[in-house]
Amino acid sequence: MEHQPLKSWADSAATLVAVAAGRAPADTVLRGGKVVNVHTREVLEGWQVAIAEGRFAYVGPDASHCIGPETEVIELGGRYLIPGLCDGHMHIESGMLTPAEFASAVIPHGTTTMFTDPHEIANVLGLRGVKLMHDEALIQPISIYTQMPSCAPSAPGLETTGYEIGPDDVAEAMTWPGIIGLGEMMNFPGVVHGSQQMLAEIAATQNAGKTVGGHYASPDLGPDFHAYAAGGPADDHEGTCEADAIARVRQGMRSMMRLGSAWYDVETQITAVTEKGLDSRNFILCTDDCHSGTLVNDGHMNRVVRHAIECGCDPLVALQMATINTATHFGLERELGSIAPGRRADLIVTSDLRELPIERVIAHGRTVAEGGEITVTCPHLDWPEDARQTVHLGRELSATDFEIKAPDGVEAVTAKVIGVVENQAPTETLKRKVAVKQGLLEPEGPVCQIALVERHRGTGDVVNALVEGFGYEGNMAMASTVAHDSHHMIVVGTDRVQMALAANRLAEIGGGVTVWKDGEELALVELPIAGLMSDRPAKEVAAKADGMVAAMQACGCTLNNAYMQHSLLALVVIPSLRISDLGLVDVTKFELTELIEETQ
Repeated sequence: MEHQPLKSWADSAATLVAVAAGRAPADTVLRGGKVVNVHTREVLEGWQVAIAEGRFAYVGPDASHCIGPETEVIELGGRYLIPGLCDGHMHIESGMLTPAEFASAVIPHGTTTMFTDPHEIANVLGLRGVKLMHDEALIQPISIYTQMPSCAPSAPGLETTGYEIGPDDVAEAMTWPGIIGLGEMMNFPGVVHGSQQMLAEIAATQNAGKTVGGHYASPDLGPDFHAYAAGGPADDHEGTCEADAIARVRQGMRSMMRLGSAWYDVETQITAVTEKGLDSRNFILCTDDCHSGTLVNDGHMNRVVRHAIECGCDPLVALQMATINTATHFGLERELGSIAPGRRADLIVTSDLRELPIERVIAHGRTVAEGGEITVTCPHLDWPEDARQTVHLGRELSATDFEIKAPDGVEAVTAKVIGVVENQAPTETLKRKVAVKQGLLEPEGPVCQIALVERHRGTGDVVNALVEGFGYEGNMAMASTVAHDSHHMIVVGTDRVQMALAANRLAEIGGGVTVWKDGEELALVELPIAGLMSDRPAKEVAAKADGMVAAMQACGCTLNNAYMQHSLLALVVIPSLRISDLGLVDVTKFELTELIEETQ
């Protein structure tokens, strides 16, 4: 079936009234079930639902008066009807998929609305890339709203992006039909210190009557945090503990608690509701970053809701956090997020509110998935060729490009090392003694090398540093053109020859992820669109992603979803130590720092 734009409530009102009154037949009636009402937090036994023109017309005890000769009647057999799930903050590019293929992957899991920030592609292709994501999102059979990226670069002066985003870009985007607000304001030091550019972007969003997304990635809850809240961000997903969640809601922000492929921040924050008893309407569940393997094998927002319930949250409260709370936050409570008259007819049929099996999904009034399988087509844009040619190294790299030279005459150094923290976005700043052989740093044991290879302008520049926590062994390397947020190329390895092989391979194919060991490529995930996404089916990409994970494990890595950790090593707005095309970055001070501290 071709995509048909959904009529507004106003344009459908006459039909909805006629159906609810019994003067006209509904398109669909669901009966014999239990309606979960997220407005009142109750389960309404035996209530029935009538749908017309993609919206709910009647929600009440008996919809028999809405049934006509052509009405589809769905018998529920005692099962529950819950609103379609909403993801309040996420990045489609992190799924390694285009909007169409991401939608295809999550629809069977019950996700019917997403609020997505395409700042990954903004760093590579600028405003044009955002528009391509926005345009493909608008033609999907579910609701995908776009937040205009706010920070490209995310930390001016500490990284170089392919393109930059400014206030004029934000103001232009606010006129597009699918823009819901401003994406996460990652440059929190800029807001705190009164950056005119950051405040102008926020002002353009507020003047358009839209929502400003937050990103305060500092543990400091003192005056800087209060200054950030005063700047205008309406939510924040960077909290990692109960105190973070409480601090945000006390300032009138929504606390977005995330469970992504590698971010496990729900359990440590949801106690603000389950134990401290704070008003749950100010809390929202989201995923932030999920790669294709997680989407295909584990789920999407249904996975987050189940996890929240496992952490002690009442199932109805958890459902509110993934439906009506999200809709309300973005000013869409009268449009979606609940099973109520006039709203978009987005719902899930499930037999268990705790385990949440997704048995049927209806979006915009039609069945889009049943029994775990999608039943509709998700339309694709014709992505232009220049969006598929974005990896420019400028030259072929060799092992010497990954050498780290030591000062003359020393036998060892004390160096700063990026410490990976499992299941967390922040890193640690470690200090390790590293041997020097023939004038070069030669890390051993848990410490290996990391390099950032410039890939937007073909400069041929390579920045080298050290990282610990992956557990790699033998002669190996892993390279990826997914490197939040500037999305140059990150290469991590124990052997410089393998690092060169991996980097050159990605230049050859136009982007993706590759794992090498002993001169052999163990895994490859092709991501030709902006070096970030594939337009192949999600299951196909997930299978390659699973192969990538297996290859990392074959190289000694035991971290949970280590690929996500790998992809964030250049994220210079989350403490504490990162790498960029300009050097090693101390994010606690927002300044470049030296790799070598002492010589011996």
